Amino acid sequence: MTQQKRPTIGVVGALFERKGAAPISGIGRTYLEAIEAGGGIPLLIHLTDDQAVLDAHYRLCDGLLFCGGGDIAPKHYGHPPHPLLGPVEELRDEVELTLARRAVADHKPVLAICRGIQLINVALGGTLYQDINDELPGTLDHRASSKSGDRAYLAHTLELDSASWLAKQLGTTTIAVNTLHHQALRDVAPGLRVVGCAPDGIIEAVEGAGDTFIVGVQCHPEELWRSAETRWARLFTGFIAHVAA
Repeated sequence: MTQQKRPTIGVVGALFERKGAAPISGIGRTYLEAIEAGGGIPLLIHLTDDQAVLDAHYRLCDGLLFCGGGDIAPKHYGHPPHPLLGPVEELRDEVELTLARRAVADHKPVLAICRGIQLINVALGGTLYQDINDELPGTLDHRASSKSGDRAYLAHTLELDSASWLAKQLGTTTIAVNTLHHQALRDVAPGLRVVGCAPDGIIEAVEGAGDTFIVGVQCHPEELWRSAETRWARLFTGFIAHVAA
């Protein structure tokens, strides 16, 4: 009996500045552990402007994971910078937008988390709120988990469309989430459909509207699946299973 090959999931990294030393290229370990636990092999894609290197990385991957991080430069969706726009990484924007568009065109499965859901929306033609509380007064505090000091703090619920892949995979239409963001989807790209919202109406889950498997969530399930809300493990096992199929 031949053992099924574990799929390789490209995980796009970031640059972490260090005082007096060269930046570190990497990504939070919890993303990599979640992919491993879900049955995949994470492959870190470092940020580079060498297109031949980026192409080689891409070809090695059966699916892609876009992770959390800083804000996306608003020039990529035609908006001027908001006064509360956070730091942006130009190279990361360019690398991720290139990979996301290529994956959708090639029908390569995509999982997008936090910044990732915003990135895939921008890549396909959508826009963002650059600061939720300033642009949408009266909404929830979507930095509540950050402020609590516990990234796994369950701050609010996510209401899911019962017909969505995500609801079926998680086995529920209501699930608790953490929240560590100040930006959110505004105009949703034509290639996506909304499948979940926070209680205040902020879009927090999308899926692909076309042939490409795309699942994007605004929360950080990689921080939840071990103990805070174990049903989130099904997101990773389901994604890996789809990639492997």
